Amino acid sequence: MTVRQQWTIVGAVVIALGCALFGASRIFADQLYPVSVGSKAPDFHAVTVDSAPPETKTLADYKGQVVLLNIWGTFCLPCRDEMPAIEKLNQAMAPKGLRVVAVSIDEPGAEAKIRSFAKEFGLTFQILYNPSGAMENAYQTTGVPETFVIARDGVIRKKVIGASDWNSDGNRALIAQLLAERGR
Repeated sequence: MTVRQQWTIVGAVVIALGCALFGASRIFADQLYPVSVGSKAPDFHAVTVDSAPPETKTLADYKGQVVLLNIWGTFCLPCRDEMPAIEKLNQAMAPKGLRVVAVSIDEPGAEAKIRSFAKEFGLTFQILYNPSGAMENAYQTTGVPETFVIARDGVIRKKVIGASDWNSDGNRALIAQLLAERGR
């Protein structure tokens, strides 16, 4: 084998390894880049359940706003526990600019169940629906509820796994601080 042939083989191996690494970084991006505090919030697609016809909403619809993004399900007992606190936070902070967005991950065909849940709890914030599992994958959730506080710049500032008292003094202070940050 000539030196030229050896270098051709080495070059082909290096190119193949580079392509494999590039492909693996695309396939395993979720594991390589976890969704956590300090990371950009992933985009999502979910539909409204309170309008006919349903409208598709994405994270871009809330660009430049402080968002409390809650991923939940009607079947989830801890979700039932935390919804009244989220509603109280919404009542207090929505007039100041907070956008509360709750995305149900119930099974397909659960729109009526979701509307009934929202009515039962008197929820006045945006209720969306994503039965495909894409929301759970995008946000790498481990269950429900999971909540993300997203600042105006699209960066996740707080992540809570499980139910929380969103109307607590600490959570209100965080939201107030994020609302006061302009143009970041």
